[in-house]
Amino acid sequence: MRCRECECSIELACPSRPGARAFRAPRRLPERLSAAASASIKGNAYRARPRLPTLEGACSGCPKASNPGSLAERTPWLRSGERVPECRRVLGLELGLERRRAGARMPESGAGVGAGAEAQQQRRRRRRRPSSVTKSGVPKDSRRKWLKVAFFLSSAMLAYLLSGSYLLSEDGVTEVLARYSEVVSDKFIEIPCSEDYDSHKRFEGCTPRKCGRGVTDALINREEAERIRRIAERGLSLGGSDGGASILDLHSGALSLGKHFVNMYRYFGDKIHDIFTEEDFQLYRDVRQRIQQKIALVFGISSSSMHLTKPTFFSRINNSEAKTTHDEYWHPHIDKVTYGSFDYTSLLYLSDYSEDFGGGRFVFMDEGANRTVEPRAGRVSFFTSGSENLHHVEKVHWGTRYAITISFTCNPDHGIGDPVLT
Repeated sequence: MRCRECECSIELACPSRPGARAFRAPRRLPERLSAAASASIKGNAYRARPRLPTLEGACSGCPKASNPGSLAERTPWLRSGERVPECRRVLGLELGLERRRAGARMPESGAGVGAGAEAQQQRRRRRRRPSSVTKSGVPKDSRRKWLKVAFFLSSAMLAYLLSGSYLLSEDGVTEVLARYSEVVSDKFIEIPCSEDYDSHKRFEGCTPRKCGRGVTDALINREEAERIRRIAERGLSLGGSDGGASILDLHSGALSLGKHFVNMYRYFGDKIHDIFTEEDFQLYRDVRQRIQQKIALVFGISSSSMHLTKPTFFSRINNSEAKTTHDEYWHPHIDKVTYGSFDYTSLLYLSDYSEDFGGGRFVFMDEGANRTVEPRAGRVSFFTSGSENLHHVEKVHWGTRYAITISFTCNPDHGIGDPVLT
């Protein structure tokens, strides 16, 4: 601290810490600072803020003091020997704060007071910058226009993806081969055949050499699809699985019942005649024949070389929890690997996607993308049964999905006849 009279330096040790290092307040500013810098510091740093309270006193030999004496004599609280722990902190804070303030406000060497004034003017101009201009000098209106353009472009791209042939799903990018809302006269996509057929006996004029998948809504009309659906509903009313998937096979008589299968012809006997009619079976045979001829035409083979094979069945799927592995219909599979006898597979859908049920789409799993068929009553989907057509059915989220699977083989040893009501 300084003598309040002659401004000479006075050393003072903190009485609360005997032997501690004394504090010395400088009499004047460092000589290395220029006159302009000193003036700036004196005018800004030392006068801009109120100083912390300090101890004042006069040195014992001060010639200007009206009442000379030691600092201890003029400060009774020091003479009494009381512990004052704040003295060191107060003196140190005052000195350190003033030095930091001086350094922060010090202009560049040689810049002078004019440079400091110019810096202040620049700060004022920045504060007066219009709110419509960003820090980079770009008008905010222009920036908003670019943001709007980017938003509209992204919205247009999203609309294209959703309204076109592609959409985003849990499995990634999915191409919709046939939407339920459109009528597909004939659509066929040829793909390379797999080697699955080489491990089985080949039948010339029937074993697939041309592979692919097709969809048509022109083969079975909606009225016929409704009649076939009623056949499935009546038959499945006799039983049904405890899980989400139930089947009915008119050929073998297999029917889901709880967690098992029964032969409905044996289990229900003559009651079957109250459920089905000969007209039902005739309609079934007629539909099977039309599908068989369509497959033969598209793949360039003889219809007579194809044979109906098992299993051929009605399916009813809902969102009930699976009870057995037979209820887990959603797993990816290859028909030729699963059943062996299959060479050509077809499905006739008997209910409408998004109207009668949600989920339950048929999904071809190709490398890089999935391709789906959305069920529609009367729609026929058909394809070669090898691993070139790996597929699965999505889980049904709500409602009930009806369909019938009709499969064909080229091996006459694996062929079966049409069902007959006995």
